[in-house]
This record gives sequence, structure tokens and C-alpha cells, in this order.
Amino acid sequence: MKHSIVKCPGCGLLLPNRSYEEPLRFHASGECMELYHQLSVYTSAHGYEAFIHQLALDAYGAQHCGGGMRPITAAFSLIGLYLVVERGFTGRQVQQAHMELGRLKADWPELALPPSSGGVTVQDVLQAEPGAARDAKIQAWVRSEWDRWAHVHDWVKEAAKPVLPA
Repeated sequence: MKHSIVKCPGCGLLLPNRSYEEPLRFHASGECMELYHQLSVYTSAHGYEAFIHQLALDAYGAQHCGGGMRPITAAFSLIGLYLVVERGFTGRQVQQAHMELGRLKADWPELALPPSSGGVTVQDVLQAEPGAARDAKIQAWVRSEWDRWAHVHDWVKEAAKPVLPA
């Protein structure tokens, strides 16, 4: 029996159609979201101090914008990527920054999507050997997504100011 293929609307991954429902929070196929859940098991086991899970969450969120995604999800994902790539924050520090920004009750804009879907995908990350290689692939994914959103960097940097050290 031949399986049909589903294309993820966020990252463009072509995966066997398992008839998974599309998630509400991300502009993704259910099949791609299932891969993210598999990665979440791995990242959650890393512990809380570095909290690499936040990096994977923000990279996935930035890559799967659009559709019915709430503007706050895209904004927080991009702010998280900025804080990691350009300010050297850990995942734990990004999580704390997200909590602080959440208390501001701001109106987050709908950001224009980049023209391409990006280079590194959740599947690429999962195919890397668990441990240092996979962790490095997550970091590469974060950088790739941050670079892909260059057209909104100025907005992101301004939006992140409330959580930056004085």
C-alpha cells in the first residue's frame, strides 16, 4: 500500500501522511508536530539550568508562523532567538524573559513572514546523534531561524529592550 505525503506548511518537510490533526498553536502539519514532540522528550530530559527545550521551542515557533498562529507566539519565538544568538542568553534566561514580557500585556503585531521556509528542520535535529551533536544542531537551528527573519530584526531588538540588563 502506497502512503500519501503531507507537506508541512511551516517548514516544508515532506512526511508520510499519518492523518494527524494540525496543531492549533503552530502553522504545521500534525506529522511535523509529532516530530517536535519527539524532540521535546529529548530536550526536556536535559534539565532546567540550561533549558535547551526553550531554544527548540522558539526555533520551531519561528519556523512555523502563519496560519492562525497568535502574534504573541511569533513575537516571543523571535525575541527568544535574538536573546540567545545576539545576547548570549541560556534557555532558562529566555524563559524568564518570556514570563517578564508576558506581564506587560502588550499588543503584539502580526509580523510579515520571511520568503523562505528555512534550512534546518526538526527532522534534521532528530537525525543528529543524541548528545553534543544534537545539541549543536539545535543551536544551528536557532541561528538559521534568526537569520531567516532578518527583515524584522530591528523590531525584535526594540521589543526585547524591557528584558535586557540596564
